[in-house]
Amino acid sequence: MRLTGIGYPSFYQPDHDLGASLRPGAEGWWNREGHAYVTVNGAGLRDRDHPTRKPPGTFRIAVLGDSFAEAAQVSMEEAFWSVLERELAGCPRLSGRRPEVINFGVSGYGTAQELLLFRHRARRYDPDLVLLAFFTGNDVRNNPFALEGDDLKPYFVLQDHELRPDFHFRESPAFRAAQTKTAQWKHWILNQFRVYQVFDEARRIVRARMREALDPGEAGSAGNPNPWKSFAEGGLDALVYREPRHPDWKEAWEITERLLVRMRDEVKEQGAEFLVVTLSSAPQVHPDPRGRRNLADHLGVPNLLYPDHRIQALGTREDFPVFTLAPLLERYAEAHQEFLHFTRSGVGTGHWNREGHRLAGELIAQKVCANLPTTPLRS
Repeated sequence: MRLTGIGYPSFYQPDHDLGASLRPGAEGWWNREGHAYVTVNGAGLRDRDHPTRKPPGTFRIAVLGDSFAEAAQVSMEEAFWSVLERELAGCPRLSGRRPEVINFGVSGYGTAQELLLFRHRARRYDPDLVLLAFFTGNDVRNNPFALEGDDLKPYFVLQDHELRPDFHFRESPAFRAAQTKTAQWKHWILNQFRVYQVFDEARRIVRARMREALDPGEAGSAGNPNPWKSFAEGGLDALVYREPRHPDWKEAWEITERLLVRMRDEVKEQGAEFLVVTLSSAPQVHPDPRGRRNLADHLGVPNLLYPDHRIQALGTREDFPVFTLAPLLERYAEAHQEFLHFTRSGVGTGHWNREGHRLAGELIAQKVCANLPTTPLRS
């Protein structure tokens, strides 16, 4: 079945520190959006193998992020972090150093898990630059339990105006069950027998279609007369495009901003530089400006850049660089009338396609190269 591209292995495993992480050695075809053969290296990264000890003469970048960084929808060579590494090879400011980009992205992660991932794993690789790929489409929502509602992941909570880690997920019956021998046996079967993988995937598709049948407005399908409107009405994520009004969203933003500042501090303590890159959501860079305008009007906002502008302002206040991709990608998409996100997922939910990754990688490389000092930051 591998030759025909059929097979749906489990790429993830329970993780005591992070809730879930990529399973070392996992591999298989990803067909749910895009088409790519995904491999996870021995360290549990969707990347080639990298030595923990940084080779001499290397400028090492650690990329933290969610599914946009994991990039299961495209081949490894097409992912923006691979493009970034190739483009930086020609950067004169590297002064002969070899660029090496290591991808730590994991689907579903928010800023809290990315901070914990840096603490427990990424910092061991001694990066010169930590690049946080921040997806405004759902990263803010991912951070508080009140909006995310996932009891299988760690969070940070505000207690006495301070950030405190919350690892209650470790006591969850579902998390404990996932670590039993029965669950491990099921995962072994799933990853060894492709017939079972196909059956499990078929069951997932049936469940997804049942959800769409119960709530067709959420599907964003071609049959929906106004998918932009239903996106705004049906998804919490749309609320990120306007100033928060509900207490849960205000708290989500406060937690997110504090996490970003905490990450900056811990990266700096490590002796590395810190860069936040805000990515793009599909509505922000839709090639038809009328679609963007309709959604903005429905939300009562001038444009769809509120989260990007807010994080940019935070970086200015807290003295860390922020690179905003959405306006640049929007101009390109409109000028070339080209989609930069997959469209089969519906409006507002598609990940970057091959062209989106290519363009993002090239733009990030230009930014990183331009901001490098002419002399090495450290030996």
